[in-house]
Amino acid sequence: MGAAVRRVQAGSALSAFGVGFTVPFLYVYVAQVRGLGAGAAGLVLAAFALAALFVLPFVGRVIDRRGPLSVLVGAALAAAAGSVGLGLADSAPVALLSASVLGAGTAVMQPALATLIVWCSGAATRTRAFATQFFLQNLGLGVGGLLGGQLVDVHRPGSFTLLFAIEAVMFLVLAGIVLSVRVPQVLVAARGGEVLPGDGEAAGRGGVRALLSHRIMVQFCALAFVVFFVCYGQFESGLSAFGVDAAGISPSSLGIALAANTAMIVVAQFAVLRLVERRRRSRVIAAVGLVWALAWAAAGFAGLGRCGQAMATTVFVSAYALFGLGETMLSPTLAPMVADLAPAGMAGRYNSAFALVKQLALAVGPAVGGPMAAAWHAPYVATFVALSLGVTVLAVHFGRRLAPAQDLPHPAGSRVVAAGGSPAEPERVPAAPADA
Repeated sequence: MGAAVRRVQAGSALSAFGVGFTVPFLYVYVAQVRGLGAGAAGLVLAAFALAALFVLPFVGRVIDRRGPLSVLVGAALAAAAGSVGLGLADSAPVALLSASVLGAGTAVMQPALATLIVWCSGAATRTRAFATQFFLQNLGLGVGGLLGGQLVDVHRPGSFTLLFAIEAVMFLVLAGIVLSVRVPQVLVAARGGEVLPGDGEAAGRGGVRALLSHRIMVQFCALAFVVFFVCYGQFESGLSAFGVDAAGISPSSLGIALAANTAMIVVAQFAVLRLVERRRRSRVIAAVGLVWALAWAAAGFAGLGRCGQAMATTVFVSAYALFGLGETMLSPTLAPMVADLAPAGMAGRYNSAFALVKQLALAVGPAVGGPMAAAWHAPYVATFVALSLGVTVLAVHFGRRLAPAQDLPHPAGSRVVAAGGSPAEPERVPAAPADA
């Protein structure tokens, strides 16, 4: 990967490192350290999701018109301001406003970073670029959380202010790194004068209606929603509640399970990448559904299998590790597919739609999974085993709709091209789909 991609990756990792300092402790900070109560803490957490859902439908057009560089810098500056505000918040209104600004900033950063990676990478390096970003972000979150846990003290509000200050500084570092990125001119030449992403005139031609009329993209978003709902939408709500209530998992063991998930991603990402990057993407997603069905079955055995506590804890931690294995298979698959599905000049909108789908799944997942896990243990597990198998079925069906270059962009023994190209041609930006 080129120098531009490496700089983007470094900035992304450092911002994740900063976020890791604060995310695990936000509820405790608002409810106990600032003494605002559980209700205010719940509203602050909800403000993150609501702010993201508000800005993501609009930011894609801005990215396509202005380019991801300026949008990413603005989002990083907004996130830094929100972090500082939360670190100093001593009332519920200030905390809610700061959380909204921080949530909006971090939400905008997702499609802007994805579009910038598309700009700075070619078809031959894009899969590895997104896998590397996922690896570094998880590594940054994990290391930040570990260090943050050593610094916090619930009896010293200043220790939490320090965490938010570190997070703000990391966002500013990201903005500084992004300002130094130059999009490789070789990619401009390779496209032979075609419309480039970010071209203002081309970006104005399409909109939400054009995206919704692209049937393959709509099917992809439906598949992505189920994928995120089954896994990420349950991590911090239904699955953890099931582990505590049904399996008797202690909070410390739950922390070990989350650490096992991160460790699997860090250890296995590049080994898995070598196995999946030259295989059909739809088949890789289908395999993820099978892996996650096994993970849900393991979690169900831990809670419903009437085994000893030590066995239940071991199996439950293993389930989180299996979820991590599935995540390593998705990181080089989903995000690069968005880039290959996007027509010229609409990469920002397609990446924003993908981020919006993920955010919706993260919002709906706890609302559905939390009550189910608390009241109906066996139906909860059975439902998510079935949904995981549903991911497999949907992925196989979706693969039949994809062009060969979209489903298998890196065929062994041939030159790698983007969607719509041929092995003898230089990389081309995908033209508007025939069914759009």
